[in-house]
Amino acid sequence: MSSYIVVGGGILGASTAYHLAKRNVKVTLVDRQDKGQASAAAAGIICPWISQRRNKKWYALVKNGANYYKQLVEELEALGETSTGYKQVGAIALQNDPKKLQKMLERALEKRVDAPEIGELKILSPEETNAQFPLITEDFTSLYVEGAARVDGTAMRDALIRSAKKLGAEVIYGDATFADGVLTVNGQQVEADEIVLTAGAWGNELPQELGVDMNVSFQKAQIMHLQVNNLDTGEWPVVLPPTNQYLLTFDNGKVVAGSTYEENTGYDTEVTEAGKNELLENAVSIASSLENASVTEVRVGFRPYTPEFLPVIGKLPGYESIYFSNGLGASGLTAGPFVGSELARLILGEETVLDLSEYAPV
Repeated sequence: MSSYIVVGGGILGASTAYHLAKRNVKVTLVDRQDKGQASAAAAGIICPWISQRRNKKWYALVKNGANYYKQLVEELEALGETSTGYKQVGAIALQNDPKKLQKMLERALEKRVDAPEIGELKILSPEETNAQFPLITEDFTSLYVEGAARVDGTAMRDALIRSAKKLGAEVIYGDATFADGVLTVNGQQVEADEIVLTAGAWGNELPQELGVDMNVSFQKAQIMHLQVNNLDTGEWPVVLPPTNQYLLTFDNGKVVAGSTYEENTGYDTEVTEAGKNELLENAVSIASSLENASVTEVRVGFRPYTPEFLPVIGKLPGYESIYFSNGLGASGLTAGPFVGSELARLILGEETVLDLSEYAPV
């Protein structure tokens, strides 16, 4: 039986391990449980279709990623995983410039031709917008996107890991290093036919031990969790303001406000007053009642990026039996499960959905 080791247990590594385990091969997932892992901090917004980003290769990943979720969730539920953190609740993109709102609608209608999962699209009046998300206190019109969803990164990652274990995968929490080109985990030499490196913001470490620089950079993100009382928030849509901030809710009055984009912080996992103030000010600017909400938690994560902000998927340069994938950035929860499935296909020599040569590491 062929054997595979996946190093890095965020959403991408967890998905890769799960999809390999589905093929009845020997899989070991190794994770160091670093503080600041992006998947654990994130509350994902699955709504790539209204983005103004023009990179077609990036859009192919996130479009397929959004479409893949329903199939994946059905598979996980069949394995007994009922708490995946995923729910289709729709999204409302706020906008008070009629021309920009119309352009957004036209862009989404055009993309719906190839992505029918977008579902219903309609422009909402301020009253209709407020009815969708009652905390909104300003007079915003919005574009409603039926097919959008939310996902709890921790819940989805954990569901993937548990499912991989049910299918026979082994999970080791500890440190993986290369010594003279041989992989060791917690100081013990391990062997496998193929090694897969999916270490996110720490993605440079193992390649550099092999003499390869993969130029992984990262941004620090802080994400605030608030609590409101006496409101049934479980079905509310994701809110996308005109800025790159967002609001989304979960059951029982939980509201998530995100996020900051911080450069050159190093692996600093401390919550900062500046970050908290930025998050609360942005949230209150569209939902003033949140000023009186209780802050229950602020999470910190590091979004990994590769050159040109395009994810890479393929063999580590110079190594035939080592694969490397990284750079999902702020799209990690949208694209990660799909990229993991594609990476598993590539490793096993199966046909992939996308032409992965376009994402090969260089």
